[in-house]
Order: sequence, then C-alpha cells, then structure tokens
Amino acid sequence: MKYIITAMLLNCLQTVIFGQNTTNFAHIGRIDRFEPQVNQLIPEEAKIEVLCGGFEWSEGPVWIPQNDNKYGGFILFSDIPNNVVMKWQEGNGASVFMKPAGYTGVADYGREPGSNGLALDEQGRLVLCEHGDRRISVVTKGGGKRTLADQWQGKRLNSPNDLAIRKNGDIFFTDPIYGLPQRASDPMREIDFCGVYRLQPDGAVTLQYKGMSRPNGIGFSPDQNTLYVANSDSRDPVWRAFPVEKDGNLGKARPFFDSSKDDRIPRSGGDGLKVDANGNVFATGAGGVLILSPNGKLLGRLITGESVANVAWGNNGSVLYLTSDMYLCRIQTKTKGTGF
Repeated sequence: MKYIITAMLLNCLQTVIFGQNTTNFAHIGRIDRFEPQVNQLIPEEAKIEVLCGGFEWSEGPVWIPQNDNKYGGFILFSDIPNNVVMKWQEGNGASVFMKPAGYTGVADYGREPGSNGLALDEQGRLVLCEHGDRRISVVTKGGGKRTLADQWQGKRLNSPNDLAIRKNGDIFFTDPIYGLPQRASDPMREIDFCGVYRLQPDGAVTLQYKGMSRPNGIGFSPDQNTLYVANSDSRDPVWRAFPVEKDGNLGKARPFFDSSKDDRIPRSGGDGLKVDANGNVFATGAGGVLILSPNGKLLGRLITGESVANVAWGNNGSVLYLTSDMYLCRIQTKTKGTGF
C-alpha cells in the first residue's frame, strides 16, 4: 500500500514544538491486572512511557507506516483546542504536521475547533473528523483537503468525532456535539440528536443509530462483522456492539460492557477505542484504558494518572500509543492491532 504524504504537509514537519529527550522516556501510571488473561496481552515488565507533552488535549492518534523509516513510520495525533495535527517520530520528537486541522474559519470557534479522530483509508490517505468545519475530510494527493461528508439529509453534521473504515471503503463515524461552541444548546446545531453514520464511497450518508446520547469512540472487530461504539455519558456508560449486516448497515445493538456494573472501576462513559487481532477491545474511559475480552469481560486497565482520550496501534502492531490529556504515551504489548 502506498501512503500519501503531501508536499504541502511535509513543509510543516520541521517546526519542533519543544526540546525533548527522544531516547530515554519517563514512566508514569500503573497497570491494573484484574484477570490472569491480561498477562497474555501486557508483559509483566511493561511500563507506560511518556513520549512528549505540553498539549492542551491530545486525541485521535493514527500510525503512518513508512517503508524507508528505520522505525517503521510515525504517529499522528490531534491537539483539538489548538487546531493542529501533531507528528511524533522516534529520534526526532514532536513537530507540527498540519495547521489548521479542523477549522478554517476566521472567527473564534469555541474550545474544541480542531480535528479529532484520524484514520488511514485503504488507499493510504489520511481521513479526518473535523470539529470546526463539521465534516469528514480526506487529504488529497495534491496537498489540500476534500470534503467527504458534512451533511445528512440536507442538515449540517454536529461535529464528527471518531471514525472506523471498512475494507470496502465504508466510513462509519460518530457525531456528538463536543465540537460545537455551545455544545447541545448551540444555535448553529441543525440535527437534534447524536448519531452513528455510514458514509459510502459514492458519498451517500445514512443514519445507522441514534439511541446513544453521546456516541464517541468506534472500531471494528478483526473480521469487521461487529462494530463497537462507546458512549461518553456517565448516565449511560455502556459500550455497544452492532452486527454488520450483509447490506453493510448495522443491525440491532447489544450491550458489550457497562462500567456501572463493575465496582473495580469508576462509573464513566467511554471515549476512543481500538481492537487487537484477537478481538480484545482497548477502550478509553473509566479512569484509563480498559482492556476488554471479545465477550466484554474486564481483564485489566492502563492508568496514566491523566484522562486518556484515545489509543492507536503502531510500529509492528504491538505498540499501543495513548493520547492522554497533555501527553502522548506508549506501552509495549504482547498482542497486535488489527491491520498489522
């Protein structure tokens, strides 16, 4: 697969945010091992490393493979309040990759104007959820962006949050209200619910589910026959699983995990999530990264001491990157993410 990194964006890579030690990293947090099975996923000697910091709210990480890179590639992630996509590369540290990233207007646009979830499609193109411009966009080969979707039935989306892409090119995304300046009461809001949508390669946008108050993180099982969606609402802290039907639409939702029913963790809604090649779900929320078995059993938890917004698999697929408030962190695992 050929990955497209445009000339325009490459010009931004030289802007280093701050000096960093790029070889010896501090360790933070701890690992809660609730069930023995977690030891098959997380080495006993594993530590959570802090790779860089100083961000306002880091989110939406994605690994970008590079064949000519001795480390295999680099990680991109959003800093939403600062309207920027950052790049972190082993040996070089952090630098600006894209700015603006999610809002191209000239007026002030609230607390969270930037991009959120990032992903690569099957063509190797970077796809973004944009809060301020209220759209799903793709970085084009020529160096710009193209809007893939910004409406449903003629109404503007709220603020696309996170996305998951099927091998056939379908993009499933969540659309809560966090990117609107006044959130639920914002006068610019045109859709009165927070939905889960399917965007097809021909541009068709169809509503798949509107029964969650704040749909957020989203990801497929290894066979792409199940879609997991987090709800970032402590009043309904349930991660749901949806079967993907033969026509590509979602079937009836079922509860996958409910943080209110486990007294080992706080009652808390979820944020981002990723799935490993064996179907285990690494879901942020409830005070860290929850490690859930394919049947929704809580196996363990990664705690940084700060809120963790999202995660991504990188390197050879066995390294889990965490966007944790002001930090970008990582941990070595024994498993591999889907797609590696």
